[in-house]
Amino acid sequence: MEFSNRLQQLPTQFFSKLAAKTSQALAEGRDIINLGQGNPDQPTPEHIIKAMQEAVADPKNHKYSPFRGIPEMRQAAADFYKREYGVDIDPDTEVAVLAGTKIGLVELPLVFLNPGELMLLPDPGYPDYLSGTPLAEARFETFPLKAENGFLPDYAEIPHEAKEQAKLMYLNYPNNPTGAVATPRFFEETVAFAKENELAVVHDFAYGAVGFDGIKPPSFLQTDGAKEVGVEMYTLSKTYNMAGWRIGFAVGNPKMIEGLNLIQDHLFAGLSPALQLAAVEALTGDQRCVNELVGMYERRRTVLKEECARIGWKIEAPKGSFFAWLPVPKGFTSVEFADYLLEHANISTAAGSGFGESGEGYIRVGLLVDEARIAEAISRVEKLKLF
Repeated sequence: MEFSNRLQQLPTQFFSKLAAKTSQALAEGRDIINLGQGNPDQPTPEHIIKAMQEAVADPKNHKYSPFRGIPEMRQAAADFYKREYGVDIDPDTEVAVLAGTKIGLVELPLVFLNPGELMLLPDPGYPDYLSGTPLAEARFETFPLKAENGFLPDYAEIPHEAKEQAKLMYLNYPNNPTGAVATPRFFEETVAFAKENELAVVHDFAYGAVGFDGIKPPSFLQTDGAKEVGVEMYTLSKTYNMAGWRIGFAVGNPKMIEGLNLIQDHLFAGLSPALQLAAVEALTGDQRCVNELVGMYERRRTVLKEECARIGWKIEAPKGSFFAWLPVPKGFTSVEFADYLLEHANISTAAGSGFGESGEGYIRVGLLVDEARIAEAISRVEKLKLF
């Protein structure tokens, strides 16, 4: 019995390999500081848990949910976008409820690309963006995110043939892995680029709540014309520490939303109504927990920045997300340096090359341990006398 060609062509799951290395080191009894993970370390806020408990206890929530989400969930997504970004969303035609936004990111190539057609992906970028292309038997080309451009793509550098052929493009700001934040002007350029080249835009807004130095990261949909060309993916995993709950949504262009809903009509039978009601509470309830969470990440970022400066490790502090993108010292590749830190300092990090060719020369670290552990990690690096 053999796997299908589609399954055999799937990329190796980058994060599973990283987790295996870390797990092996922990199994050896070593005190590992895990900066390689992307899993929020704080609990889900209590008022969201209480809403879930009450919803689970109600027998009416034990039945199948409507395929396309309960009305309260779609309305909550629309209300959230109006409150946070001033964007009007039609809850009936411009919202797709997702069991985590990764599902939507993998589904969209199946929705819009025929075999052999092209999509554009950022490099470096979230590795799971690659998963949908072999399933759709589609092609992809990458565009580089360079430090000198603030890790924003330069659309003029994308080859003419790729612009002509591409039907779909992914973006992600605040950015994983670089921590860069988009500007309103960049999103205006993106809308113009999409219209000129007749391609659809998918903006992965997973870290939308996490901006530093008083900056609120902009939504792509705040841009004039954005809904004509694209959708935005929003997950509750990061904003509300609900990573294990697996719920998010897409909003924007009605045609793209209908495509997502249509494929999900065939793949799923709806999310638990109780889970959706907990998400409603998260999106529409008390938001102080979000401000507290962002403040915590900013304090951790400050410790990382100050400690790296103290030992002579010149880094660019992230402007958003809960990741930092750190240059490796001379004489190492990304993988070599990540392995060296694990072996000689008991620090787990993610090699930048795992996020694409343009990630070579960097490691990604997460602000997902407390300030004391971040400081200890940099002290361990100091003892290696690399800087």
